[in-house]
Amino acid sequence: MNFRISEDGGAATVFLTGDIDLETSPLARQTLLAAVDKGMPVVVDMGGVGYMDSSGIASLVEAFQKAKSAGHEFSLVRVGGTVQKVLALARLDKVFRIL
Repeated sequence: MNFRISEDGGAATVFLTGDIDLETSPLARQTLLAAVDKGMPVVVDMGGVGYMDSSGIASLVEAFQKAKSAGHEFSLVRVGGTVQKVLALARLDKVFRIL
């Protein structure tokens, strides 16, 4: 998994690429929480993610909860079919703002 954080237009955008699984989810978690700590809305671009397991979901949920408790928006964009299915199975497609 690779990542890049970009700050533009008053939001932090996290670009994730590759698979997010048990091996790579700690880096995803650290990256997402660092973006939330910037104190602005966070947009997670999932367009480059081909696979995500439950550990990846846990990373997203933790960052979402931290952003929400700080009063910041947290949204997902360019969510691919496979990742969308995983989110739907966990019913998180109703929790996350997916653009």
